[in-house]
Amino acid sequence: MLNLGLYTLAICVMVSVMIGASWLLGPRRQGAPDANPFESGILPLHDTTIRFPSQFFLVAMFFVIFDLEMIFVFAWALVVRQVSWIGYAGIMTFLLLLLAALAYLWRSGALEWGPVKRIRS
Repeated sequence: MLNLGLYTLAICVMVSVMIGASWLLGPRRQGAPDANPFESGILPLHDTTIRFPSQFFLVAMFFVIFDLEMIFVFAWALVVRQVSWIGYAGIMTFLLLLLAALAYLWRSGALEWGPVKRIRS
């Protein structure tokens, strides 16, 4: 318990020092702030709002989800000898469910980037 308290105290001191140093050493600006955004010293030439397609966000979410699931597989690989065949059956079930989810996403067209092909009946 003492170690946790010392660690918390050290973190609070370190954060306080960093915030205090940035306040003391940071630049002081007089006058009204500039309305232009600062991007590497280059002023924007046109409107910087870009519309991304929704597929971009879907693929990003799928990547994060599957990436987090791979963390579970890595954790299983660390304890593979201790969990024996029961753990092996559990991870195989998990991977089969993961493969089924990927097949469903692929089959439903959630991973497609191109225009949607509509079937007229």
